[in-house]
Amino acid sequence: MANLSGMQSLQTSQSLHQPRPAVRSRASRNQLTVRADAGDERPMPKTQNRPKANAPEGTPTRVELELPMRPRRNRRSPTIRSAVSETHMSPANFILPVFVHDGEKNDPILTMPGVDRLGWRHGLIDHVREARSYGVNQVVIFPKTPDHLKTQTCEEAFNPNGLAQRSIAILKDTFPDIEVYTDVALDPYSSDGHDGIVRDDGVIMNDETVEYLCRQAVSQAEAGADVVSPSDMMDGRVGAIRDALDANGHQHVSIMSYTAKYASAFYGPFRDALASAPQPSKGGRIIPPNKKTYQQDPANYREALREAQLDEAEGADIMMVKPGMPYLDIIRLLRDNTTLPIAAYHVSGEYAMLKFAAQAGALNERDSVLEALLSMRRAGSDLILTYYALEAAKWLNE
Repeated sequence: MANLSGMQSLQTSQSLHQPRPAVRSRASRNQLTVRADAGDERPMPKTQNRPKANAPEGTPTRVELELPMRPRRNRRSPTIRSAVSETHMSPANFILPVFVHDGEKNDPILTMPGVDRLGWRHGLIDHVREARSYGVNQVVIFPKTPDHLKTQTCEEAFNPNGLAQRSIAILKDTFPDIEVYTDVALDPYSSDGHDGIVRDDGVIMNDETVEYLCRQAVSQAEAGADVVSPSDMMDGRVGAIRDALDANGHQHVSIMSYTAKYASAFYGPFRDALASAPQPSKGGRIIPPNKKTYQQDPANYREALREAQLDEAEGADIMMVKPGMPYLDIIRLLRDNTTLPIAAYHVSGEYAMLKFAAQAGALNERDSVLEALLSMRRAGSDLILTYYALEAAKWLNE
């Protein structure tokens, strides 16, 4: 029985790879015969080439390609296109990034038209309530830390009464079923503008930074966070955070790791929103002008797979690629090499490009945004962090 099954499998495999029969020429087709009965055989009449109905004057009348396959047949109507569509997207796939600040009024971000720093008490709640009404029930919080609270060692990151922690708590109190993600990194709290603690000679300290990241993640979990998201790109931080969460009774809190976060030029508007760009060197201290010693080189592909293998082994529940559209190949790489969910971050620069192009009349905003987001779904992302989450959800609900 096993041999028979194997032979059938081999025959099937061989048949799938057989050369396709040659397409019959028009002449051979015209020689087909019609049999009325066993004794009656006559040539099939030739098909007359007539102008197609509704064709414009001047359309060729004697063009008929002999094609056994016509892919357009599966695109001929909205019904068939919908039936065979390979990729689907809904508001449930979106995570809405929100910027919060300690003020009462919302503060527009000039490099991200349509996006504000939200007042954490009221603006945040109103914005999230509207997003939920369109099916977006996942948010990630980014706090705009006041400058006077920023230090070289970033202790404000794990202040139990910090802006991020208060924002988490008020969201969970108001919407108990919402999924709240956080950002685990030191740059919003750093007077140097880096994701880790900067040594005086310019080295970003890895292991010491991880210690504070663990404290930050635990403080966010205690405030009510559902998913903590280390975006810092320090070595070993996923495993250390998992251990810290478990040791403090937060086994239920998930980790979405920024697994493949590239040292990209597309983060500018985000850094404007949080004033988190690297600062100039001063007072004899060296502050690196970029984040290339810990974020990935945009030229590298295989390195992302190495990071993914480490994050999965250390206990990540979701793995992210950032940015999104310029790194569709990396999304597909991770999708093909893990069973974990994959997230893509449609970052601030990508948002700004589409928004400004639409404002200039260069693009149809609705169509280009939905196409951009769909490309990330098609590449393999299960979740998409996008500043367009609310608008895209409205369009999908039309």
